[in-house]
Amino acid sequence: MSENVLFNQGQAISSKYDFSKTYLSAELFKKKNGSGPEPSANQPELITLSDGNEIPLIGFGTYTLTGGSGVNTMMQALSTGYRALDSAVNYENEGAVGEVIRRSSLKREDLFITSKLPGRHQKFDEAITTIQESLFRMHLDYFDLYLIHWPNPLENHYVEAWQALIEAQKMGLIRSIGVSNFLPEHLERLEKETGVLPVVNQIELHPYWSQPEQRKFDKEHGIFTQAWSPLGRANAVLHDEIIKKIAETHHKSIAQVILRWELQLGVGVIPKSSSTKRQFENLDLFNFELSDEEISSISALDKPDGRTNSQNPAVYQEF
Repeated sequence: MSENVLFNQGQAISSKYDFSKTYLSAELFKKKNGSGPEPSANQPELITLSDGNEIPLIGFGTYTLTGGSGVNTMMQALSTGYRALDSAVNYENEGAVGEVIRRSSLKREDLFITSKLPGRHQKFDEAITTIQESLFRMHLDYFDLYLIHWPNPLENHYVEAWQALIEAQKMGLIRSIGVSNFLPEHLERLEKETGVLPVVNQIELHPYWSQPEQRKFDKEHGIFTQAWSPLGRANAVLHDEIIKKIAETHHKSIAQVILRWELQLGVGVIPKSSSTKRQFENLDLFNFELSDEEISSISALDKPDGRTNSQNPAVYQEF
């Protein structure tokens, strides 16, 4: 099967999907008291996860977005059309995300909020408390998605942490539960010991580290793969000559071609930018389509040592 596929309800669907309709005809929301983002119809397509909940194909990354400047950047992202904000305890910006939600005129049910459990709180009771504290900081009743940030296999608490996420979901604190940076061996152990698989696995993924085996495993097990650092944290991939030529063919930026490549692989993306222009560009991905040959050319850029910071989940520890 060609890699030029999208993911929907745990299945690959043909690249003949009508991309011209990928922006939803969104309800426009009125501003209240002159505050909050301007209404926008440029909302990314929603797909259905294996638990029946929906998630936007394109989210907005919030790593390093803290304080007042971070709030302003995230507010602009909502105005641009993003509806999913991806945070984490270790980003130290859950308060800023909460402030964005408070200021926004958007309804809570029209936002998709993600956070992540840090390695230092993977023991069951600590994990439950950490989830509750995250909700308090954001002034929310529930998360749309909550992830274990890293498996930290040397500590060997990630199954206990997963059991805590399962319990928190039963408590109504989380709608969908998932993981980040989990390898097949970690996912297999979760299923073996709990009978429950994550619905999302958020991993490092970009043209120099495309993770075909991980993507294949995830798809076969009904797990939606999301790419963090989908543009390689602005490394050399944004200057790659092969991608540049493809971008020129489509009259798009290199970043747009990379994000489009990831979408056509069936991967959700979470780009981040403080630039309003780039925020718009990173959503403007559905009026062109890469050919199978172009997809293959970009995938061929994969490198054995392509990780940006050599963070191998088999041994890497983050607390």
